[in-house]
Amino acid sequence: MAHKNQFQLLASRRFLPFFLTQFLGAFNDNVFKSALMVMIAFRLAADQANALNNLAAGLFILPFFLFSATAGQLADKYDKAFLIRRIKLAEIGISLVGVVALISGSNALCLTVLFLLGVQSAFFGPIKYAILPQHLRKTELVGGNALVEMATFVAILGGTIVGTILSGASDANGNSDWIGGLIIAIALAGYLVCRGIPSAPAPVPDLKIELNPYRQTAHMLREVTKTPAIFYAIVGISWFWLLGAAYLTQIPSFGKNVLGGDEPLVALLLCSFTVGVAIGSLLCERLSGGRIELGLVPLGAAGLTYGGIALSVIGGGLAPLGEVSLTAFWGSPGAQAFLFHLALIGVFGGLYIVPLYAMIQERTAKALRARVIAVTNIMNSLFMVVSAVLGIVFLSLLDFSIPQFFMVIALMNAAVAIFVFSKVPEFAMRLLVWLLSHTMYRVRHEGLERIPAEGPAIIACNHVSYVDALLLAGAVRRPIRFIMYKPIYEIPVLHFIFRTGRAIPICSRTQDPAGYEKAFEEIEQGLKDGDLLCIFPEGQLTKDGEMRPFKAGIEKILTRTPVPVIPMALRGLWGSFFSHKGGHAFTTRPKRFWSRVCVVAGEPLDAGTAKPDHLHRVVLGLRGEQL
Repeated sequence: MAHKNQFQLLASRRFLPFFLTQFLGAFNDNVFKSALMVMIAFRLAADQANALNNLAAGLFILPFFLFSATAGQLADKYDKAFLIRRIKLAEIGISLVGVVALISGSNALCLTVLFLLGVQSAFFGPIKYAILPQHLRKTELVGGNALVEMATFVAILGGTIVGTILSGASDANGNSDWIGGLIIAIALAGYLVCRGIPSAPAPVPDLKIELNPYRQTAHMLREVTKTPAIFYAIVGISWFWLLGAAYLTQIPSFGKNVLGGDEPLVALLLCSFTVGVAIGSLLCERLSGGRIELGLVPLGAAGLTYGGIALSVIGGGLAPLGEVSLTAFWGSPGAQAFLFHLALIGVFGGLYIVPLYAMIQERTAKALRARVIAVTNIMNSLFMVVSAVLGIVFLSLLDFSIPQFFMVIALMNAAVAIFVFSKVPEFAMRLLVWLLSHTMYRVRHEGLERIPAEGPAIIACNHVSYVDALLLAGAVRRPIRFIMYKPIYEIPVLHFIFRTGRAIPICSRTQDPAGYEKAFEEIEQGLKDGDLLCIFPEGQLTKDGEMRPFKAGIEKILTRTPVPVIPMALRGLWGSFFSHKGGHAFTTRPKRFWSRVCVVAGEPLDAGTAKPDHLHRVVLGLRGEQL
């Protein structure tokens, strides 16, 4: 049974211990990292401090390049809960060394600890996303990922703020004892919590570990590129981390050096972005109805571009503060709009990133999942390095202002989005389906759990409007290949959607004998490949709201390839804008903006039972009364 909302997962042992474990780990990493950077800034001259801080940032990212490939293999070879407990034990040891490093004031030892924390994060990364599909149902994946993304950004921000404030206080008091105690306490709490994570058995216990990270990464990239949708989803995720790194890096500089603000102002700006990501991540589950809705990805990408452009324009008009206070900033012209659009970037970022992670988890083979996540982490790290390079090139070498840099990355985001969506048209297709089912129609579902999760099958449904296929595609979780009348297949705009969804156009034998036979060959091959196909056995749209007799085409299909048949019915579409009421489509004025439509699935029939007449009676019964 599907949960009502993602927050119910926090009451489940399948999710809560893992959720707290990953939050505490990310929080601790950022407490130590920010504490170290503040202490370096206090103890050294500006030029030395900048060099060491850049080295620190590099040392934290370096382990992701060196160890992610190995970490992914270990996560596929061993029980993930067992690995998490070992990693959290290591974190306690690293934290103890970190306390010694902070108290002694040894920069070399501090940097070593930071590198070790990066190693620990690199080994935890593949487990973090690969364990979710083992513990959550498919209907819970989006909600689980939303909570994890929210917690990750909150932990990054919270750890950064706490580490900065407490390290400043520690330095002022001349000691670092109690901030070290906090780091150890968080590590201990993380270990105690992780002991409650249920077992997550290894999918490939006999896997042979390849220790060469270059060879393993190259091998997994070759595997990933065999499925373009997954590869470009990884590119999309990595691009988001490039954007996130750019904003999180430049916002503090903008607050201090451009606006002339202090730490509370920087914290407010960072909070706006982080709260936005949290809201967007949680909103994603509600907008997608618990399913993995790829249509939200283009919506998120468009919002990221709009938000970046608006932030650039508004930020360029902000004047330095005459008085260093949050009140002065809040009252200055454009400040509230700047905060709003900063949060808006976060919101659209959440809508963008959550479905991509959920898609990779769902579509990657269980035996490869952790290693694919490892490749994703390597790509993320690479793109974060590129983000730093872009900052140096545009802000230092080309002397762009920070608002101008925001404009550059917003426009680059548009270019990357167009590139990715052109390579994987499914994203744009799903957006059109999502918009249709959330604007002109209010769609509810009955019995869709009867549709098999995998394996070949045929959906047989009544045909009421030109958008029947889109509404079915939006309702059914599995990708559907539609067998449809060729003139409808060729309708502009809809043709793009149907072609992207690998629909099979068909017309009568008398109209196109060669095309008719080719369509049946393609249908047979699709069923042999395990596809879910959908046919409208009436052969044409209803022009009077009544179901016409089912034609013999479905019987011919089942004779050649016997597979289960799922009878389905669409209710409430007759009389809508896209139906033929009154003798004409596209001219009927809807009775209401949101037409109430119901998609109903009946019990599957075996091939021998699904004769046209019997199937017609079953669908007629499912259709029932119009809503």
